[in-house]
This record gives sequence, structure tokens and C-alpha cells, in this order.
Amino acid sequence: MIWFHEARGSGFLLSDDGERLPVERDCFVNGEAPIGRCNGLAVTFGVAERDGVRLAVDVSFVEALNPRRARRRSSGMRGGS
Repeated sequence: MIWFHEARGSGFLLSDDGERLPVERDCFVNGEAPIGRCNGLAVTFGVAERDGVRLAVDVSFVEALNPRRARRRSSGMRGGS
């Protein structure tokens, strides 16, 4: 997934073939649109045409097989107060 704008209810996905496809809130399975940052989330989807535009449909999130725990980045600053 490239990005999704929660307030607008739309965004874009990148297919395995490199095609950038628009996606709308109603195109997610069970209405489960992403909340917050979604760049890099893996999804499965189909492709349909609406009003002459190809878009992603039946979008669902792929469960990570080996999820990693988020790590805090070091600011590179050390020392006391």
C-alpha cells in the first residue's frame, strides 16, 4: 500500500506490476480501511473499472508471518542533563 488519507477516504496502492491504483474506503473488505500510517502494509486486492478508471477492490490486509517489534531510533545524542 502506498498511502491512504483517512479524512478523504481514498488513497493509492501499488500492484506487483508497478501499477498505481486508486482505492476508496468502500473498496476494503468489511469496511476495514487503514487507520494511521499504512505505508508498506501488505494487502491483497482485485482490480475493477469504475467510470473508465481502474481501481483496487476487495482490499484486505495480509497478516505478517513474522511480525517485528517496532524499535525506537537512537537520536545519536548521548549524555546527561
